Amino acid sequence: MTENDEGRTLDAGALKALAHPLRVRIYDLLSERGPQTASTLAAIIGETSGATSYHLRALAAKDLIREVPDRGTARERWWERPKGRINLPGPDDTMSPANRAAAQIVTSEFFRLRHQTLMDYLNRPTADQPEEWRDAGLVMTTMLDLTPEQMLEVRQELSDLVDAVVERYRGQESQPGTRRVSLRAEIFDLPAAGSRGVPNQE
Repeated sequence: MTENDEGRTLDAGALKALAHPLRVRIYDLLSERGPQTASTLAAIIGETSGATSYHLRALAAKDLIREVPDRGTARERWWERPKGRINLPGPDDTMSPANRAAAQIVTSEFFRLRHQTLMDYLNRPTADQPEEWRDAGLVMTTMLDLTPEQMLEVRQELSDLVDAVVERYRGQESQPGTRRVSLRAEIFDLPAAGSRGVPNQE
């Protein structure tokens, strides 16, 4: 996957490779937690390592993920999601029925996982959250009256802000005191991976 400002728009082949709920979950976990093996993913998801290994190979075949160089063994391979933005084409009438179905599966599953992550955060007991993180999150909804042109301007401003924030904090995943956070229209910390037996790696 190339890293550029526009990101990678998934083509039909990549969409079909990703069009399985378990593969979307694996892809999401690699984004959230960094490099994993088939065994660590199996432990998180509750599947066999044979199943996760099969899906990892399917994702790798379309360059959605890649093997981590100089890490692991022939029996224990580490996989990562290359850094960079991806664009999910929504289903539209110009697609073939098969491609449209694949786009629907991928989009629905990504947003289902996104909503679940937010609900997990909102329902997380205070005792499960370190004190320094308890007031750091923000979930905000604002109603505006805009023209289409104004909405495009706001969208660009938000995109520019996110790009600037990503660039400002790039490469500090190994710094003490950092935790993976999810930045959307909301911003909140994700549960520490180590609390569920999985190393927090990027």
